[in-house]
Amino acid sequence: MAKKQFDLIVFDWDGTLMDSTATIVDCIQAAARDLGLPVPDQRAASHVIGLSLQSAMETAIPDVDPRFYPQIVERYRYHYLTQDHGLTLFAGVPEMLEDLTGQGYLLAVATGKSRAGLDRALDVSGLRRFFDATRCADETFSKPHPAMLQEITKDLGQEMHRTVMIGDTTHDLLLARNAGASGVAVHYGAHTPDDLRTLSPLYAANSVAELHAWLSHNA
Repeated sequence: MAKKQFDLIVFDWDGTLMDSTATIVDCIQAAARDLGLPVPDQRAASHVIGLSLQSAMETAIPDVDPRFYPQIVERYRYHYLTQDHGLTLFAGVPEMLEDLTGQGYLLAVATGKSRAGLDRALDVSGLRRFFDATRCADETFSKPHPAMLQEITKDLGQEMHRTVMIGDTTHDLLLARNAGASGVAVHYGAHTPDDLRTLSPLYAANSVAELHAWLSHNA
């Protein structure tokens, strides 16, 4: 059997493990609409997925009075909490995580979600048992700052060059690059394949099944 490239596999959450991109876009747009602010289009709203919530709103809805941003965040959370119970994992995610755990990989999550939001998602999805560490945007610097991966690898006693970050956005790939880890893209989330391709990921998967197969044979 070929020697593994990686010991630690770190996943983004929204748009990578959970099929939540469309809901997040809708909630960003609804928050802007509630406050009578310019409503970002689908591309602008989806581009900020993966950032911390405050950074996401500042980027998606720029050039407004800074006093509005806490209100935008509050309205976003209101809309998201009315819908997140209906969100589902992408097909094949539990099976992939079960298999990778059985193969001896350490698994982690690095996400723009808040700690409360990720904990709720982990419990509802039943995936908590698979992850050895998690890091959220309200606990450290937002992506693409390298802190999330630096902290996860330190917590788990792992080496960065033996770590791979998997995500659906350029924020995830830049996080990997900035930290000195490898980056793998998925094409079924928030950012377009063309956007992701500019950062030369080690691999790009069109589905969870493709990602699972690549990790099983190449990671």
